[in-house]
Amino acid sequence: MITPELVKIIYDSASIERWNDYPRMVDLTELDKQSHKIIVAYFLASFEEDIDLYKIVEASIFEFFRRVIVTDIRPDVFREMVKEKGEELNHWILEQLKPSIIKIEDGNFFTRMKNYFENDKTYSKEREILEAAHYLATKWEFQIVYESSKFLHDANELKEAVEADIHKYKHLKGVTEIALGGKLSQLIDLCGRLRFQIRWALTPRIPRTSVLGHMFVVSIFSYFYSKSIDACEQRLVNNFFTSLFHDLPEALTRDIISPVKRSVEGLEDIILEIEIDKINKKILPLVPNNIKNEFAYLLGIYTSGENTRKDEFINRINIEGMIQAQDDLEKHNNNEDNAIDGIALKACDDIAAFTEAAISIGHGITSRELSGALEGIKRKYHNKEIYKLDISKILLEMEIFLTKAF
Repeated sequence: MITPELVKIIYDSASIERWNDYPRMVDLTELDKQSHKIIVAYFLASFEEDIDLYKIVEASIFEFFRRVIVTDIRPDVFREMVKEKGEELNHWILEQLKPSIIKIEDGNFFTRMKNYFENDKTYSKEREILEAAHYLATKWEFQIVYESSKFLHDANELKEAVEADIHKYKHLKGVTEIALGGKLSQLIDLCGRLRFQIRWALTPRIPRTSVLGHMFVVSIFSYFYSKSIDACEQRLVNNFFTSLFHDLPEALTRDIISPVKRSVEGLEDIILEIEIDKINKKILPLVPNNIKNEFAYLLGIYTSGENTRKDEFINRINIEGMIQAQDDLEKHNNNEDNAIDGIALKACDDIAAFTEAAISIGHGITSRELSGALEGIKRKYHNKEIYKLDISKILLEMEIFLTKAF
């Protein structure tokens, strides 16, 4: 499973401000940008043939950690560094990351990352998708920056450069669809707006994280969970993207905290019905037709009798469109059964909330809500294992390190 040291690096990205040499109406962080980027990459991949989503997932994680280590170097400067001193730069980045990741998978994760950095021919098609997604997510951000920077002499020059970067990928069908303002561009907008919704809105916290960034954190946790149980590639991909989109409906409903949902009998069911209705009317019509059923499956939409239900956190399989809940997924650890570890993904979601609270406390910013969350999540997973992973032990390691790491 993931190490506390690597968790700290993940949350460092929530403190890395983007476009910090331009006036901005809102904070734009690296964590949010990376989350938006991989969302865009998922949809771009659906328009192309022979794109391996497993490689998209792994490459996106490698690229994310590289970007965190080089902090806020301007993109044009970073590209020049890679061009002129790429080998030396990658070696330095790996050395910075090595202490935090060398224990993961007995060193295999580090080896794969090293091979990825040292051989730019690996995952070539997937790299192109991620590069295109990077520039599209950058353009989305820049539209915010541009509105408050028009008075600067180089604003229009930068705008042209951003457009030129995207133009290089016009041969990709999904890029054209987004650039022309098609339905998919509306979905990308909807996902991007989750960066404006801040988690733990009622309590001060450092670093502040958005719903968009949180979704990516949970997906990273799900990746390392999936590797730790030797999940097949399709199961890992499903777990990653289920996590990445698990809070997407909040773009339409906003975050409704659990105490509010449970405050009135039956309110939780009403909220769920509203979510399903909004997904069917406002989200799924924007999804490319060839992945619409797949995407609904990731969101946890399924039929129970005559009723449509939603629960992204149940264990399930999907064999030729037939979705079935499963208590035990061990016998379904094959690509054909399309398994999703819903229960484990809920644990990843809770671990993400736990680490958000622990890191803030480590910074000296605490509250009754944050300390209460730590205790509540520890009670929930006391002596509890999921596929032989001791969640209590993971939480204890996170708490010991993160509350004292700053």
